[in-house]
Amino acid sequence: MKSLTRGKMWCYAIGQLGWSIISGLIGSWLVYFYQPNQEAINEGMISLIPQGRVVLGLLTIIGLITAFGRIFDAVTDPLVGNWSDKCKSKLGRRIPFLRWSALPLGLVFVLVFCAPVSAVSSLNTIWLFITVIAYYFLITCYCTPYTSLLAELPHNQEEKLKLSMCISLTFIVGTCVGYAAPIIWGIFIGNGMARIPAMRITFAILSCLATIFMLVPAFGIKEKDYCDAQPSNSNMLSSLGKTFKNKDFKIFVCQDIIYWFGLAMFQTGLPFFVTSLLHLPEAWTTYMMGGLTFLSLIYYPFVTKMTAKWGKKKLLVAAFAGFVLTFGFTALSGEKIGFIPVTVQAVIIVVLGSFPQAIFGIIPQTIVADIALSDEVQTGESRSGMFYAARTFAMKLGQSLAMLLFTSLATIGVAKAVSGAATEQAAGSPLGYRIVALVASLCCIAGGLIMSFFNEKKIMETINERSE
Repeated sequence: MKSLTRGKMWCYAIGQLGWSIISGLIGSWLVYFYQPNQEAINEGMISLIPQGRVVLGLLTIIGLITAFGRIFDAVTDPLVGNWSDKCKSKLGRRIPFLRWSALPLGLVFVLVFCAPVSAVSSLNTIWLFITVIAYYFLITCYCTPYTSLLAELPHNQEEKLKLSMCISLTFIVGTCVGYAAPIIWGIFIGNGMARIPAMRITFAILSCLATIFMLVPAFGIKEKDYCDAQPSNSNMLSSLGKTFKNKDFKIFVCQDIIYWFGLAMFQTGLPFFVTSLLHLPEAWTTYMMGGLTFLSLIYYPFVTKMTAKWGKKKLLVAAFAGFVLTFGFTALSGEKIGFIPVTVQAVIIVVLGSFPQAIFGIIPQTIVADIALSDEVQTGESRSGMFYAARTFAMKLGQSLAMLLFTSLATIGVAKAVSGAATEQAAGSPLGYRIVALVASLCCIAGGLIMSFFNEKKIMETINERSE
């Protein structure tokens, strides 16, 4: 087997740059597009689907659709992971999935934002439901096999950590590109284009770029040059059952669900925190995400050194503590701490969040790879695809719950529409957004407590036994 060169590491990581652009756009702007707040309405947004808590008086349409999409996505993760583990293609077990799913994923992503009626319509609701489901299935078909390669391409802990750093960097940059979308559509609007068409063209441009990036590892890496894992013979339920018999993996998955729940609440809310709490222009979402990215990159070398000194578990617990402070401060931002200028408040949020973001950008992927390798040593069966699928299942379950809860919590404090009023009604309030940030902070406390039970020492001892 060939050693993984730096060039091939970046070839692999560019694929993550692609899908993280699309994922970042969905995470940042889907709710903003279909459930606009008052500031967005003032800038020209219109409602395309029913607004407010119209389902049982508790849930929103956009919340239900995105939550169902995430749950569907999470359920299909083990299925795709098992398909990938059992794949017998001459190209390998993972690369065929990357090749056929990238282009359809880029196309369907654009269609998500292309509801056919320019007003509130049940047809738009149906369109959104179908395209969101298709989007989540296709991103699973790309991401689950893709992340499985993280456990199979590198041949030692050093290569694994370097590869994890590369994909962490491209993930952050991709997500940051998603937050930069307002700058692009702002140019179109400045030249006389209406807001919604400008946003759609922006999404189409970024989708084309993302698709090209996703195809780079699909055609640039010869999987069988780096790994010779044999296809698994286990069916999906059997493989999934074996995966969740691993005690430490169950602990990791529990904290991961909570982490992604809190992070998705915050990520989805950031444009609203900027415009409704800090009362800053929409473009500040881009500035803050850019700041988070820049500072996180500065911390990367320190994270790798601290990992070697203190271990991965302690760093994750520390990162949870950092997010508790970040999200808690956000809940108080704006006039609640008005003695601090709002621009300074925005900088504080960036500074507080950058270090934990750097840790979570690098460490969790390597922990899953360690667990998968340790399990392979103990069982003699390579099921890294299922481990990553199960981890992705946890991630998407947390995100689906976040989307469902965010869209409902955000409506707390919204004034009821005046009967007969013809103006657009905002679908969120400052009070609701503060509650969102507070819930995200509390979730991170729980995540840190759960992670403290993870037995990193036992896993590393098992891996070292194989090397001896």
